Amino acid sequence: MGTKQRRTVTVRAPGKINVFFRVGALQADGYHEVASLYQAVSLFEEVTATEAADFSLRFTGPIDSSSLPTDETNLAMRAARTLAERTGHSGGVELTVLKRVPIAGGMGGGSADAAATLLACDELWGTGLGRAGLLPIAAELGADVPFALEGGTAVGTGRGDELSPALAKGTFHWVLALSDAGLSTPVVYRALDRHRDANAGALGPQPDLVKVDTAVLQAVRVGDAGSLAESMHNDLQAAALKLAPELIEMLEFGESHGARAGIVSGSGPTVAFLVDDALQAAELRSALCRAGVRALTATGPVPGARVIDQA
Repeated sequence: MGTKQRRTVTVRAPGKINVFFRVGALQADGYHEVASLYQAVSLFEEVTATEAADFSLRFTGPIDSSSLPTDETNLAMRAARTLAERTGHSGGVELTVLKRVPIAGGMGGGSADAAATLLACDELWGTGLGRAGLLPIAAELGADVPFALEGGTAVGTGRGDELSPALAKGTFHWVLALSDAGLSTPVVYRALDRHRDANAGALGPQPDLVKVDTAVLQAVRVGDAGSLAESMHNDLQAAALKLAPELIEMLEFGESHGARAGIVSGSGPTVAFLVDDALQAAELRSALCRAGVRALTATGPVPGARVIDQA
């Protein structure tokens, strides 16, 4: 008799770009209220969950993931354990993550892993929470996890984890320029706070509550790259550029090679360039690569976490 084939479920979940990012005043608890417009893009993480007695995690794929933890500090491991705890599931799971979203690039790859893990384990274990039941667990794991579960285009408020879907039409074409700058999110926020304190006279008081500008919502609603290019904004960009001045050259390079606009995505260091179509995306990507910059093309919006295979 052969050994019984272990069941597997594979789920893919998208990375994201922050098309718009506004940061409110620093709160007493050390956090900021933010208002973000997220767009899920066609760079996907794939998580395969296999029946197992215990919990384990490994990475494969084109991206060097040797620096990533595979223990309890990894968000995907926390996602699996939290789901087991909440549902009283007694078994474990063997997770294999195929990485395609750049690491520490502000594109939510780790959050996509966690979202994909939740959906894969729910399916594998038959715990039956479904997407709606998984959302509260996703929100506990991190601000970007619910969005990776839902995908599409959405407005995030509060800490970024209170989501409401945004109407979006058409497809936007992006070129993502990757940098080795290695910016830490808390460090970028601290630089922003320092900049605001130092220039309080000129900048005036920061509002506690912030919202996504109407212009950017209108641009995605009609699917117009021109209007989106004009309305994209990121409050963290100035701080990121101060900490990694090489990103300024990168932005100028993209904009002088056919991009309608470029923006630092989230806390960086990934720079997202908006272009008109697939041909322009390919041309800008080639130009960046010739200049020694790693670059990828992607389109958005795309759906959130989806089961793509099970056996």
